[in-house]
Amino acid sequence: MDTTTNPTQAKRDIPINLFRPQAPLAMTLVSTKRLTPEDHPSDVRHLVLEYTEGAFRYLEGQSIGVIPPGTSEAGKPHQLRLYSVASKRAGDDGQGHSVSFCVKRVRYTDPESGEERLGITTNYLCDLEPGAEIATTGPVGRTFLLPEDPTIPLVMIATGTGVAPFRAFWEQLAATPSQAPRDVWLFFGVPTSAEILYHDEIRHLVDSGALKLSLAISREQQTADGKRVYVQHRLAEHADAIWPLVAERQAIVYLCGIKGMEKGVEEAFADMAHRHGADWEAMLPALKKAHRWHAETY
Repeated sequence: MDTTTNPTQAKRDIPINLFRPQAPLAMTLVSTKRLTPEDHPSDVRHLVLEYTEGAFRYLEGQSIGVIPPGTSEAGKPHQLRLYSVASKRAGDDGQGHSVSFCVKRVRYTDPESGEERLGITTNYLCDLEPGAEIATTGPVGRTFLLPEDPTIPLVMIATGTGVAPFRAFWEQLAATPSQAPRDVWLFFGVPTSAEILYHDEIRHLVDSGALKLSLAISREQQTADGKRVYVQHRLAEHADAIWPLVAERQAIVYLCGIKGMEKGVEEAFADMAHRHGADWEAMLPALKKAHRWHAETY
């Protein structure tokens, strides 16, 4: 198996840190849409930010930074938070002066006090109304990018809001159709059906044949032995189709979502390798070196 190619970075103009925390770019929130039902405890929103035409640019797979206003309890400015871009480089409307991302409102219980705490940046963003100005930085990210070769298969593995960069991918692919065949497969893990973000868009792509989809709905589906279903179980189910994409057709594998997903996904691929007589411990580092295995987890 040849793992020496670098399909995502070949002589590419990648914008990096056009704006920094010391001199951020003010973008305007033009719309905010809740992606989960109003009565669902998980509050996830799709935000569209607009900037002056020509002031900013980015590629699918990059992230932008958001600096919330105000200061911490220690009196220091809040730190910026990074969000994966969820729109094609020309923006949702194709006009070239907007960027989108999705945000999940964070609430948690303080382990010491037992009090409910709110994530600073996520709650700031989820509570904003259209017309608000947002201090932004970036973009950042050089590797989690689409390949320029339109024949390379894509294996996208996401949990929760980790689907955001893959929305940017499928938006860009739809905007730049190619005569060449491409396999694009999304493995998407969520707790409940109500948390399948961008559900209508995904269903349209599946119905049109532009995307293969394997859902793992952990609180609603079970394995044969009665355990919760996660993305690694779906990978194992489709091992006979996935392995040739990676081992023979130079597919690029992308992981985005909670950090705990990595172990299970790697174990699923290790099992595939073992059954095909391949050395996964040697293969995984080679895939990473060749920029064919990308993980952005948190």
